[in-house]
Amino acid sequence: MTADDKLREFQTHLGQSLQDQSFIKLTLGHYTGEEADLKSIQVRRIVIKREEKLSFTYRYKTRDIVKNYGAEEAVARIADSLRFGFHAATLFTTAFDLVFDDNKGKQTLKQNPATQAAPATLDHDRAKTRLVAAKGQSWLHDLKITDDKGAVLKASQDKYRQINKYVEILDGLIKSLPEKPGMKIVDMGSGKGYLTFALYDHLTNTLKRDVAVEGVEFRPDMVALCNDIAKKSDFPGLRFVEGTIENYDSKGADILIALHACDTATDDAIAKGITAGAELIVVAPCCHKQIRREIEKSRRHNDLGFLMEHGIFIERQAEMVTDGLRALILEYFGYSTKVFEFISDVHTPKNAMIVGVRNAKAALKDPKILAKINDAKNYFGIVRHHLEDKTGL
Repeated sequence: MTADDKLREFQTHLGQSLQDQSFIKLTLGHYTGEEADLKSIQVRRIVIKREEKLSFTYRYKTRDIVKNYGAEEAVARIADSLRFGFHAATLFTTAFDLVFDDNKGKQTLKQNPATQAAPATLDHDRAKTRLVAAKGQSWLHDLKITDDKGAVLKASQDKYRQINKYVEILDGLIKSLPEKPGMKIVDMGSGKGYLTFALYDHLTNTLKRDVAVEGVEFRPDMVALCNDIAKKSDFPGLRFVEGTIENYDSKGADILIALHACDTATDDAIAKGITAGAELIVVAPCCHKQIRREIEKSRRHNDLGFLMEHGIFIERQAEMVTDGLRALILEYFGYSTKVFEFISDVHTPKNAMIVGVRNAKAALKDPKILAKINDAKNYFGIVRHHLEDKTGL
């Protein structure tokens, strides 16, 4: 058997292991090629967007580089690597380990007993510990997130990720607040109640907190559905009420949440939280039409005027200005604020979150903050922000 025959045999076994799903991993070593600091390559199977790939991790002296290839290209690249620079390879399969070695032109191929009994996971990312477990949650099944066995439905994967990310963020925020028996949490515009259920379940059953959670929704069918599921789930401290954000009496709310309330409804929710003196206000805005109309109407010729020539830039600018002013107004009323992306826009374009935490040490109605608000409005040609009207600013 010639050297090329041995390499071809190794390549054949590699292709067969991928075909019959016995492939576990492959390593390439003993590199003497021209690429500086390259030490080895490790190859494993992964699935990205439901498509199987081979992931190559190129290990250098001070860094790693990862590249993913389809099976046919991957096999060819492995063969080329063994012809040009790498002198050793080990193929790990569920049936055997196959070792290819090239020692100064003398090549050997040796088959050894399998050292691993099962293929490694194909998940691109390591499995994450979810705060909201999928199994054993009847409310997730009733809301059509999971099947009757507790497996997340294919069409609900993104929603399940969002729910967990929301709860992860709120978990940290709520833990930072002083514990208060009977803490009242209001979810404004709760819709079908995904987050409302998840948050109540996490706070009462995981954190063992004494809370009352209320979802506010204007659609009576959604209110009836959610109250029915809450009853079936034995969640006595969770209820849903029919109403609008604007008309809701927020008195006594310790935490106020509004996710994806459209346009000025987000401002209505923030104002309700400020009026109630809520310890925590969390909003994820949706649409920014009011300020966009103000900006378009004024066509203020500032040094950003060149952006006004393109609608998509006007839209993005309006989003940043709207939410920036919301954060400033919250600060004016004594809240520490932060604005961040809470989930990748791969899963949802509505991915900005504004958090306000009441700061007892902050100066209320600081004239310096008011000056910032007015300067920003003048710069962009804004007459009034809806949140100013709602808070009497």
